[in-house]
Amino acid sequence: MRRLTLIALSALSLSACGGGGGQASRDQIKIVGSSTVYPFTTMVAEQFVNSGSFKAPVIESTGTGGGMKLFCAGVGPQHPDMTNASRRMTASEFDLCQRNGVTDILEVQVGMDGIAFAESVDGPKIKLTLAEAYRALAANPMGKPNTAKLWSDINPALPAVPISIMGPPATSGTRDSLHELIMHPGCEEAYPEVKEIEKTDKDKATELCTRVREDGAYVDSGENDNLIVQKLAANPNAIGVFGYSYLEENAGRLKGVPVNGVEPSYEAISSGRYPGARAMFIYVKKQHLKAVPGINEFLAQYTKMWDPEGPLTKRGMIASSDAARAKASETIAQGTPMQRSDLE
Repeated sequence: MRRLTLIALSALSLSACGGGGGQASRDQIKIVGSSTVYPFTTMVAEQFVNSGSFKAPVIESTGTGGGMKLFCAGVGPQHPDMTNASRRMTASEFDLCQRNGVTDILEVQVGMDGIAFAESVDGPKIKLTLAEAYRALAANPMGKPNTAKLWSDINPALPAVPISIMGPPATSGTRDSLHELIMHPGCEEAYPEVKEIEKTDKDKATELCTRVREDGAYVDSGENDNLIVQKLAANPNAIGVFGYSYLEENAGRLKGVPVNGVEPSYEAISSGRYPGARAMFIYVKKQHLKAVPGINEFLAQYTKMWDPEGPLTKRGMIASSDAARAKASETIAQGTPMQRSDLE
C-alpha cells in the first residue's frame, strides 16, 4: 500500500468541534481509495501544498472497494475525509455509510478513464473482441470450466501463446469496471442466451459473466499498477489490465490492445467509442468540511486542474464533458449531498 506524505508527517492535532456525530478536527486531510485516481489526487495535493497555507494531505492507495469501507466506517478524526474511486459508489456502499453516520456525501466526478488492455511493445500484437476477452477471463464460461490455455484455444486466429493476464484484485474499482464494462458485455456477446437468465436469476447471470478464473491464467497483481507495467516488460507475451493513464505514461514500453477494433486512446475514451470507458470520482464527507482545515480549498484546487488543457490531462486523465465538470463544480460550490436515488 502506497502512501504519500508531501511534507514530514507530524502528529495529528485533534480538538473537539461543535456539531453532532462526534466530529473533531485534524490538521491534515486524509484520503484513501483508488490506485487509478491516486496519481491525479497526489498531483492536486502537490499544488495544494505549494499554496503554503495547509499541511500536506496524507493519501493512501487502498483500492476503490477498500477505500469505500474505510470512508463509510464513520465520522471523526480516525476516519478519512475523502475517498478516490475509479467507479461510482454502489447503493450498498451508500447504505453502509448511512448506517455508520456518514449521512452527507459529496459525489464529485473528476474525470474519465478507460480499462486498458496492454502488452509490451515486443508482444504478439493481440487484438481482442469483448467475447474473446470474456472467454479468456471467465472462470466458467456459461457454466463450463475454462480449459483454454492458449489464446489460440479461444480463436485459432489469435497467437498460440499462453493466456496470462495481469490485473487488479477484487478490492479494486478497476476490477469492478473490468466486470461491468468488459466481461459482462463480452458474456452477452459470446452467449446471447445469458440475457434470458438475467430476467429470472440475475445473481446466476452475474456469477456466469463476471467470476474471474483462478487457475493461474489471471494473475492478481495487487493495487500497484506500476508493478503490472514492470511485469509486462519482463513477460512480453502477457497482457496487463489497468487504467489508461498508466498506458499513456509508459507509451515507450507498452502498446494498447484493441478491443472490438478500437484501441484505447484519449479520443476513443472521451467519445465513448472504447468499450472500457468509465468515470472517476472523489467522495467527500461533508460532515468533515468545517472540522478539517483545507478540504474546501483542496476541492477548489481540483477544479482548477481538471479542464481539457489542464495539468491533470497532461498527466493522463481524460477530461469529463463540459456538463459533467459544471455539475461537479456546482456540487462543490453548493455542498449538495448525493441521494440514494442517484444510484438507482
